[in-house]
Amino acid sequence: MEEDHHATGGAEAMVRVDGAPAEATLSTGDGGTELRWRYCAGAAVERILSLEADVLGVEANGTEVVVRAFVADDAATSKPKSCCAAGKARGKRRRRRRRRDFVFEMAGGEGAAAAWAERLRGCLDSFGRPRRLFVLVNPFGGKRCASKIYEAEIKPMLEAAGVEITMQETQYRGHAREVASSLDLATYDGIVCVSGDGVLVEVVNGILQRTDWEDAIKMPIGILPAGTGNGMAKSLLHAASETCSISDALFAIIRGHRQALDVCTIVQGERRIFSVLSVTWGLVADVDIESEKYRWMGSARFDFYALVRVMNLRRYHGSIHFVPAPGYEAYGEPVKEVGSSIVERLEQNGESRVCSYQSPPADFQGSDWRSIDGPFVAVCINNVPWAAETVMAAPEAKFSDGYMDAVVIRDCPKADLVALLLKMSDGSYVKSPYVTYLKVKSFRLSPGHLVENPRRGGIIDVDGEVISRGEATHGRNQQQDLMAYGPSLLLTVHQGLATVYCPK
Repeated sequence: MEEDHHATGGAEAMVRVDGAPAEATLSTGDGGTELRWRYCAGAAVERILSLEADVLGVEANGTEVVVRAFVADDAATSKPKSCCAAGKARGKRRRRRRRRDFVFEMAGGEGAAAAWAERLRGCLDSFGRPRRLFVLVNPFGGKRCASKIYEAEIKPMLEAAGVEITMQETQYRGHAREVASSLDLATYDGIVCVSGDGVLVEVVNGILQRTDWEDAIKMPIGILPAGTGNGMAKSLLHAASETCSISDALFAIIRGHRQALDVCTIVQGERRIFSVLSVTWGLVADVDIESEKYRWMGSARFDFYALVRVMNLRRYHGSIHFVPAPGYEAYGEPVKEVGSSIVERLEQNGESRVCSYQSPPADFQGSDWRSIDGPFVAVCINNVPWAAETVMAAPEAKFSDGYMDAVVIRDCPKADLVALLLKMSDGSYVKSPYVTYLKVKSFRLSPGHLVENPRRGGIIDVDGEVISRGEATHGRNQQQDLMAYGPSLLLTVHQGLATVYCPK
């Protein structure tokens, strides 16, 4: 049958799908643009591919149209009416997707195949998907498999989607930041980080150091979970009820949906750094950094070393000050005024670096600050719900609400602390009476020494990297750290400053 164009903007044709005769229809309706086909023989089972939700790309090859799709395992063989909706009747159980090509042999010959392929590609182009991506691969992250993952999974899937790729491997710590600070962003539609959370953090910091940061920060950033923690990828995928996998994260990037992301500015004197995941001090920071020697264990290193640290629990002197979000004003004790030195240094910092991003405007002196004094077992400031694939650190965190989610643990018996840690996989640990959970607009951390050893300090960890170490702590010379341990750090948040790719 020849092509038949309908008033709805659709088209239909007689085809052979994977060798079997069928009638295919391309139509646009309330459910978006769909490619449907019904086999001529046997049971009248209709298959449906949503171009937006299932299709990577399209290729014409002689009389054939090859539709490259990313669908659930049983999408092509099960009896439900729709490939994309087959799982709805089974509730919200997540199903694994995989790559599959559907071959449509057009009865109308090469001309019909070319016309259908052009029409399908036009539909895909109308979705605003990225066509040119700069991919940063960290070959040293996690179990050092990122390069193999790129060649085996990422590159083939991007090519199937018709995406032009420029790939670069990072060579050393800070390399991604250097690349992002000088990259010709006009050449690309987005940046993709194949790593844990570290490369993402470096890219954001590099972009905000640029003189054109105001335009550069609009560049969408994609995150593929190829590291140890993978907290950002887990947060984005979990929010859309998707599995935390390379393929699901990559398909979200290919589809091009975007999500605004808060960025936290951390200032100490004239030094500053930007965070998108978390700032930790105490137990969580100690586990994250000191477990590096067990990196070969993968993510299991965190569980193992957490038990080690609980059995030899540390508590730290110090204090925290914060401006609570609405509804959290009852936490802590009221503070008449915050030390002016922090505010003055922040203003001086802004004046001295006018070429790059400045901290978000805020009236620190006029805000209603509150405080909590130590000793502390742990203090964590979170920007997204998941700190790692198996740790929901901040169940109430939102990507762009303009607040940071603070978790504070003071005195806690070891047995209760172990029980608390076992509940971090679903975030229910925050219901413990030993946990203080609140949202804040601004936060000031004043870290102190170990209660059990006044000669030893702690570690301040920002997005998995040490920025400050006290005396006698694990790691290298303190002079290599970005900030000093002891003087206060001021944290402020800029709502929705960055943009990341996300599932719809």
